Amino acid sequence: MTALWAVGRNPVLWAGLLAMLVAQGLKPVFLAWRGQGWQWRAWFAPGGMPSSHAALVAAAAHTVGLQQGFDSPLFGLAVVLAMIVVYDATGVRRAAGEHAARINRMLDEWQHGVWDGPALREVLGHTPWEVMGGLALGLLVAQTLAWWAAHSGIMLYLGHGFPG
Repeated sequence: MTALWAVGRNPVLWAGLLAMLVAQGLKPVFLAWRGQGWQWRAWFAPGGMPSSHAALVAAAAHTVGLQQGFDSPLFGLAVVLAMIVVYDATGVRRAAGEHAARINRMLDEWQHGVWDGPALREVLGHTPWEVMGGLALGLLVAQTLAWWAAHSGIMLYLGHGFPG
């Protein structure tokens, strides 16, 4: 039970999860703002603005830096892993979505709507702007949590806390 309690009071974990939830919650808002109406299913969908993956890794890496120091090897590792996630979101996953769009168009052209299987998911990755939005959101969430912890003491109660 002690290990589970330690995980539950880990500020790096909380900052990352909160950033991810805020990013996912903002996706329907951005779609509505762009004139596409309220699409609540976007809360659970991959892709879109802002990138929840980028927000999660940015918040986690920034919190590691705040806790361990920005010159620590652990912060360096967190940044390297964040770079891999961001590359995947803008490169590999985006390319897979573009391939799905092309395959869906080909099936439609070849079979004139006779295809009875589901269409391939086309929104898998992110544009660079969506990733930048996620990174900025993650940094904002982590810094806000650090400020809040320093002024309220709540994170100190939950665990190691932030330096303040």
